[in-house]
Amino acid sequence: MIKLKIIVAGAVGVGKTSLIRRYIHNTFSEEIMTTIGVDFMIKRVQYGYSEVNLTLWDLAGGKKFRKFLAGYLSGSHGALILADLSNHKSFIDLQNWMALITKNSGQLSTMLIISKMDLVDQAKISEDEIDQFVEEYKIDKVLKCSAKTGNNVDNVFETIVQMIIDRIAKECPSCNELISKDEKFCKYCGKKQEK
Repeated sequence: MIKLKIIVAGAVGVGKTSLIRRYIHNTFSEEIMTTIGVDFMIKRVQYGYSEVNLTLWDLAGGKKFRKFLAGYLSGSHGALILADLSNHKSFIDLQNWMALITKNSGQLSTMLIISKMDLVDQAKISEDEIDQFVEEYKIDKVLKCSAKTGNNVDNVFETIVQMIIDRIAKECPSCNELISKDEKFCKYCGKKQEK
């Protein structure tokens, strides 16, 4: 089993908790309380022949909590950075999130998630702004979704898992299990790995 740690970051109210709950439990509620500090949820998914254990870290969006978040970023494999399509300030705040993440984590697969696509008629973020942000911060991928409707939510998580696994893992040719690219022997079948 491969274990992946994915952080979910963004301003207060962008839908981080809703996105995670939609993915884990396939539920949505308008009445979710603001995350205080950090919360996490776990989901096991099948990836090819292997099981992947996802730990999704829901980081509080409030600025007063950010000074406490650095330690939670360590060891992360991926980051979902959220902006609310209908809230331009949440997009501007992504610069602060990227500074925090860049300073306190190693190499990550990063995705910009434009949330609340059910509010497309209230859009406050332009495609040009998104493109500029992606280029400036070297974001790996951009996806749009709605936790409210469930539109594209599974694809967000399937994509980040694929990106991370492509970066850090390989399939053992003997037993087809996923193992770290750095491992010299498969921990499942014991076969020596080719370089």
